[in-house]
Amino acid sequence: MSSLIRTASHAGSWYSDNPSTLRSSLRNWLDSVPDSLQNISPPKQNVPVPPSNTRAVIVPHAGYTYCGKTAAYAFKSINIEPIERIFIIGPSHSVYFEDCCLSISDEWETPFGNIHVDRKTIDELNQTGSFSEMSLEEEEDEHSLEMMVPYLYKVFSTKISSVSIVPVVVGNLDSNKERYYGELFAPYLDCPKTLFVISSDFCHWGSRFSYTFYSPVKSVEEKPSENVGYLTGGTSRSLSSKITKIDTSVPIYKSIEYLDHEAMEIISSINHTQFKSYLSKTKNTICGRHPIAILLAATEFLINEKQKPSDANSRTISQHPQNVHLAFIDYSQSSKVASQRESSVSYASGVLYVS
Repeated sequence: MSSLIRTASHAGSWYSDNPSTLRSSLRNWLDSVPDSLQNISPPKQNVPVPPSNTRAVIVPHAGYTYCGKTAAYAFKSINIEPIERIFIIGPSHSVYFEDCCLSISDEWETPFGNIHVDRKTIDELNQTGSFSEMSLEEEEDEHSLEMMVPYLYKVFSTKISSVSIVPVVVGNLDSNKERYYGELFAPYLDCPKTLFVISSDFCHWGSRFSYTFYSPVKSVEEKPSENVGYLTGGTSRSLSSKITKIDTSVPIYKSIEYLDHEAMEIISSINHTQFKSYLSKTKNTICGRHPIAILLAATEFLINEKQKPSDANSRTISQHPQNVHLAFIDYSQSSKVASQRESSVSYASGVLYVS
C-alpha cells in the first residue's frame, strides 16, 4: 500500500522550497541564538541552551521572513538526544470544530525530505473517541503545523529516521475541554522520549484583525489586563472601556509588548485558570491560546499527580514537579505600530523543561 503524503503546501511562499536556501536560513538563525539565555518575563532565571530535559517548546508559525529568527530560539532549546516522538499541536485557522483533529497522513513532506507520522500513537488516541479528522485538503491548507516541520527536520537531521510526528490541530475548546485534552496528553508529555511543539503566534493587532487593544500602563508590572481599553478604528471585541487618545509616552507597539509580556508571565507560572482569566479580560488575539492552554493543563495535571514515587534518575514532570520551568526566551513583532492605521503580529518562543 502506498503512503499518504501531506505535501509541503506552503513551501515556496511562506518559506523557501529550495533545500540549500532553506537550510542556510535555518542554520544562520539557529547559529545566532546565544549560548546563554534568560527568561524574558518573570520569574527571571538563566536558561541553559539546550536544557538537558526539554519537554515542550512554544513556537511562532508565521512566514519565516517574519518569525524565523524568534522561532530559532525555541528550536535551539531542544535536546534532541532522547527524543523519538514529537507531538505538533497548533490551532485551526480555516476550519471550525470543537474538538481536536489528528492527521490522516503517513508522512509529511518538507524540502529536505519526508518525516514519518506516528500512526501507532494516532491509533491509540483515536481509540479514545475524542478526536476527529480533517480531509487531506484541509490538512494541507492549515499552516500552523507545517511551519514547524522544516525546522524540526533541520534540528533532528542527524537522527531524522529515528523520530516520528503526531500532528494535532486544535479547534475551539472551552476550559473543560482544554483540561480534558491536557489530562489525555499528560502521560505522553511525561515521557522523556516525547517532545511537544506548541504552535502559536501572539497578539494580532490592528483593524484588519478587529483588535485594537490599548492600555496606557507604563510597564508589564502595572498589569495591562487591569487597565483595558481600545482605540478607534477597530472593533472592541467586547473590551470593557474605550480610549481615544494615545499616551505619547506609551506608543502602541509598547502597549502590545506589555500585553504580550503579561501573557508570557502568566503562562510561565503554569496556571491554566489564570491564563483563561487573562484572556477573558484582554481578549488578546493569541491564535494558539487553546494549544497553549492544553499544555498548561497537562503540565498542571502532572505537577499535581501524587501517585508516582520520586526517581532521581528519571527527570519526568510528575516525579520532579519542583524542578519544572516554563521560560520565554525571545519576543519580536512584525512591525513597531505607531498609529491606528498600522498592524502587527507578535511572536514568542518558550521552552518547558525539567532541571
